[in-house]
Amino acid sequence: MAERIWDEIHSDTPSIEGNPFAAGCLSRVVLDHVTSKWGVLVLAALAAEPMRWGQLHRYVEGISEKMLAQTLRQLEGDGFVLRQSAGTVPPRVDYSLTPLGAELAALLIPLVRWVGDNVQRTGLAQPSALAETA
Repeated sequence: MAERIWDEIHSDTPSIEGNPFAAGCLSRVVLDHVTSKWGVLVLAALAAEPMRWGQLHRYVEGISEKMLAQTLRQLEGDGFVLRQSAGTVPPRVDYSLTPLGAELAALLIPLVRWVGDNVQRTGLAQPSALAETA
């Protein structure tokens, strides 16, 4: 079943190696990193411009310092984010997207836009749903 769905999705590119529908496929780890709430928002933020850690922390409101550090490490390890240390005093570290990260962000930004534009149409927009998420 999973192979059939994957084959239909990629009928034009049969050489694709990863199959997120297959148990144990490493693509599931990458999918988890890039589709987490913070992963998506960090990638979208860095698509706008390279940022220093503090800028990114202020831009992605609500993310804890620990979660931002963890998310950046994961995305850097996956090859989506580039961390550049200037080696100055005080230390200056800039984060930007790699070409692979920019390619991914170009796909995620329409999703983020769609969610923002359509959140009022979801069940979360109902008063009872807001009380449940609090």
